[in-house]
Amino acid sequence: MISIGTIGLIKGIGTFKPDKKVRLATYASRCIENEILMHFRAQRKTQGEVSLSDAIDGDGDGNSLSLMDTISVDDDMLEELDARDACIQVRECVKKCLDAREAAIITLRYGLNDRKPLTQREVAAKCGISRSYVSRIEKKALKKLETAMGTQR
Repeated sequence: MISIGTIGLIKGIGTFKPDKKVRLATYASRCIENEILMHFRAQRKTQGEVSLSDAIDGDGDGNSLSLMDTISVDDDMLEELDARDACIQVRECVKKCLDAREAAIITLRYGLNDRKPLTQREVAAKCGISRSYVSRIEKKALKKLETAMGTQR
């Protein structure tokens, strides 16, 4: 607060005009008061703003910590988010591009929709078809998905 008042005093001395017939003390006190009020207004405007570089605390060695120091981005977390996005894209493509039987076989085979992946033999038993037919449908469906998603293996 004293430093803000000192800034007001310096500004007051710099802009004081003796020919206006006002005492320096009167003029400077108004400048100091105005500087303090302007500081309070500026504080009120930025009161809710937080910067990542603002010091928030100190560590055990006396060094100050900023918000940026406490935020960490884990590579595993990024990979998990990428995998989740890819799963969502695959599910959407399965719904759009495949017929009901192909979608069911791919969903069962690869465990989409948070299910346990099944073997071709298990899928065949569940659908009442042969394992080789599951294999052919799976291969055809994967080719459709690959084309639709624009990826190459």
